Amino acid sequence: MRIPAIKGFDQQALEKYFKNTGWLLIARVGSMVVKFVINSVLLSRYLSTEQFGILNYPMAIVTFTMAIAALGLDGFITRELLNHPERKDTLLGTAFWMRLTAGLFTLPLVYGVYLLLTLAKPLETPFSYVFIVACSSALQSVNIIDSFFQSKVQGKNIMYVQVSGNIISALIKLLFIILKLPLIWFVYSLLFDTALLALGYIILYKKSGNHLSGWRYDKRITGYLLKHSWPLAFSAILVTIYMKIDQVMIPMFTKASELGIYMTAASLSENWYFIPVAIVTSVFPALIHARKTDPERYHKRLQNLYDLMVILSVGIAVVMSLGSTLIYHLLFKPAYWPAAPVLSVHVWAGIFVFLGSASGQYLIAEGYFKLSMLRTGIGAIVNIVLNIFFIPAYGIIGAAYATLVAYAVATFFIVLIPKTRQQGLMMFKSLFLISLFQKITRR
Repeated sequence: MRIPAIKGFDQQALEKYFKNTGWLLIARVGSMVVKFVINSVLLSRYLSTEQFGILNYPMAIVTFTMAIAALGLDGFITRELLNHPERKDTLLGTAFWMRLTAGLFTLPLVYGVYLLLTLAKPLETPFSYVFIVACSSALQSVNIIDSFFQSKVQGKNIMYVQVSGNIISALIKLLFIILKLPLIWFVYSLLFDTALLALGYIILYKKSGNHLSGWRYDKRITGYLLKHSWPLAFSAILVTIYMKIDQVMIPMFTKASELGIYMTAASLSENWYFIPVAIVTSVFPALIHARKTDPERYHKRLQNLYDLMVILSVGIAVVMSLGSTLIYHLLFKPAYWPAAPVLSVHVWAGIFVFLGSASGQYLIAEGYFKLSMLRTGIGAIVNIVLNIFFIPAYGIIGAAYATLVAYAVATFFIVLIPKTRQQGLMMFKSLFLISLFQKITRR
């Protein structure tokens, strides 16, 4: 099928990147449906609200250390592979060993974080559960292979790994539910998810004619990668803080059962976040190419990207918000129904996630890594402060409001910076449908 021509876009490039995005979307949508039905609906029906909260808490903590272990290398390695494909084995090999070492070093850090969190209030989640999931930080080092396929714009290959891994993982959890296994089995399944994905990437990499034995570690490249990726690494850590800190803080001020209820709403809301990730990772090579060859086309593509993000995210928010009560009455036990109003608030934060993902690609393309770190840091601070006041006062819906405000602040912070103000104004034009209206009236 031929993609309709769009003014300002190279037709051949458009078809290539649209098809790649299509594969990514197909992969994510298929796995999202299966995961949601089993991991959220069936599993929440099987476990009590307290058990469901205990199960989700380790991942909330470990998400921070996983971001540390990633060292911000994924996007940067993709960029380096685009510019220097001949250095593939050295770049991938060095990045792998860097991430593996960092993953192992985060294990003691997890223990320290757990102890720190227990100072205010004893946690209902045992440390053994947290440690099991924390081992994922080391296993995810293999995921650097994903950067290789992203640089090749091969979404179809990624689809095979992600869909297969997610379906197998979900079916295993379904088997655990049928067998009525205790909670610890589901905790181990979280670690298995990471191992399964890593194995899938290795198999795919070998089938594509590449070999892990060719990977080489280069100490000199280590310094180069750390020098240029540390702002992205720090930014990723801050992103996890302002995106996940609500899940860490809820049990500190309330109890595990409240987290279990909140997680169903967060899952329904955040399940859609794969869309901007799939789109921006696919069009990133096209943006880089346009930036080098045609600045006017570069900015047009960015504006089109912002418009698309707003259309998709607002559509999702409207449907989910209006249908939140019906969704909970149809899918969840009455014990989880209090999360319906939480979902109607939390889902609107997706607008800023979509726009933030798109503008994040602009910051990477321009080399504004420190600015990317700064804006996520501001968002993290806002989220922490608001959660401290909102959760005790309003409960879990307060956490949803804190998330909404923090995401908005982080996304539009670039308006305050002179060199990025234009991009912020472009996002405002998309948010208030000004750009879309201009396109319609020109026709």
